[in-house]
Amino acid sequence: MNTEIKTAGVIIIGNEILSGRTQDLNVSYIGNKLGNLGIVLAEVIVIPDDEETIIERVSSYADKFDYVFTTGGIGPTHDDITTASIAKAFSLKLIRHPDAVAVMEGYYEPGTLTEARLKMADIPEGATLIENPVSGAPGIQIKNVFIMAGVPEIMQAMLDGLADRLIGGPPILTASVSTNLTESKLAVGMSKIQDECIEVSIGSYPYFKRGKLGVNIVLRSIDKILLLEQLALITTLVEETKGMILETITPD
Repeated sequence: MNTEIKTAGVIIIGNEILSGRTQDLNVSYIGNKLGNLGIVLAEVIVIPDDEETIIERVSSYADKFDYVFTTGGIGPTHDDITTASIAKAFSLKLIRHPDAVAVMEGYYEPGTLTEARLKMADIPEGATLIENPVSGAPGIQIKNVFIMAGVPEIMQAMLDGLADRLIGGPPILTASVSTNLTESKLAVGMSKIQDECIEVSIGSYPYFKRGKLGVNIVLRSIDKILLLEQLALITTLVEETKGMILETITPD
């Protein structure tokens, strides 16, 4: 693992995501947020609401990455098993956290804080709470694992409050070139450019717009000078391959 750049994995938990009934809207926000903090989002996986699967994946990711973020499965219903499952992954028992209860009592109207809702105050012993300014029920941090809600508005608020807990490296900068050429015409040249400078990652993403094919080439690095040098090489490659530069985006 690179000692300068921190890495992260995201585990999206929920049968509703796998079934297609609900679309994930969290990964892009997490990726952008982490990139600004100098943390590379290296891997994302979607798994069901299944205890054994949650335990296995969280344990694996906690060893593999500097930070792990889970979304989904921390609500009040019977199928919200994320917290209890992750507690088992770390061999921790659940306790009703008094601070979590106090926060929720301040959010809910008197008499409406049911036992089902209080389930969201059951926290693995020794864990740290993550503030939830949107709906009260907190997220949870266990070691390098951050357990967050699946609802995008709540997840974003939780993640925004974690910046002081995340130690990253230099911000990851991005540049891009859009061209009317296809991947196949650029593949050999891009591979050569990538092989000669691994400090700048190069990805190509085909598109089909208004009946026309093309590709967006995205470059990422913590080194702005190297990034711009590689961008210039990609631009030259496109021009020498008789392509049009439709758009170029450089870091601020």
